[in-house]
Amino acid sequence: MKAVKLYEPGNLKVEEVEIPTIKEDEVLLKVKAVGICGSDIPRALVKGAYYEGLTLGHEFSGEIVECGTDIKDWKIGDRVTVAPLVPCRECNSCKEGRFSLCASYNYYGSRTDGAMAHYIKVNHQNLLKLPDNISYEAGAMVDPAANAVHGLWRGNLAAGDTAVVIGLGAIGLFAVQFAREMGADKVIAIDIFDEKLEIAKELGADVIINSMQEKPEEVLSNLQIDMVLETSGSPIAQNQAVLIAGKVARVVYLGISNRELTLSANAVNRLMRNEIHLNGSWNSFSNPFPGKEWTYSIQLMAEGRINTHSIVSHRYKLSETPNVFEKIKNKEIVFNKILILPEREE
Repeated sequence: MKAVKLYEPGNLKVEEVEIPTIKEDEVLLKVKAVGICGSDIPRALVKGAYYEGLTLGHEFSGEIVECGTDIKDWKIGDRVTVAPLVPCRECNSCKEGRFSLCASYNYYGSRTDGAMAHYIKVNHQNLLKLPDNISYEAGAMVDPAANAVHGLWRGNLAAGDTAVVIGLGAIGLFAVQFAREMGADKVIAIDIFDEKLEIAKELGADVIINSMQEKPEEVLSNLQIDMVLETSGSPIAQNQAVLIAGKVARVVYLGISNRELTLSANAVNRLMRNEIHLNGSWNSFSNPFPGKEWTYSIQLMAEGRINTHSIVSHRYKLSETPNVFEKIKNKEIVFNKILILPEREE
């Protein structure tokens, strides 16, 4: 089979490799769709992998083509999506059902081979069944959808709230929709690209703001903002999140920045005077594993209440993957969810 291998930052190669051999508690999946996550970009272009020759890809769906000898609840032909975290199940966080905070975990596409390949072997505990009316493309986006849900729940989003989503990648666009489904009275979307803002409006945002053209804290100064979900990881946006938050509001940082954050004097003053709650959101896993975030996302997709199609901006063949990352590096494309479709090779 073919697989995308990362050897060092910027050095991605599509290679012929052996189809994985499964253990008794694993299944072999034929990969149908795999997404490029925002976290894949610095891994592929800047930081590198945990080991040389890692296969990327942790947002994916597929069809079971082989089952290990201990597998009872799954069969060949089942359509599935996969939770990429493999928790230790022994640390205090795991025992408390806080699997996102596992102290010693494995992770498909990060710490072990992922799904940018024709086939991948997966532990059966990481599988979730896809209803027939959820496409494989949508199945590959359950991961970012679950991340959006986890972030909104971390912010205790409640019916009647006015919610702001900053950053309109896939997670942000899912968050706009889930905020509406959770009963938000008003949903406001902020980004620097008009193309993304228009999609957010299509998906249910009541107000859209281009923060390159307007200051969100001025536009929203007359509103009581109850919750802000920051998904971009930009220190500028993280500061803005505090500046627009209302009294006793909840601000959730979900976007990964890997940079220092300095809050402005005005933001610190607002944080204190408005008694703002500041929270972090990490991953999407809870009890029972992989978590209610995952089952809730699948449920709403199956009910037709969450639009996945509009979030996909690009589709590529597996062989095109190195070039896709080069385009991202050179800022040649504005994108939301980029999907790699291995079967396009055949």
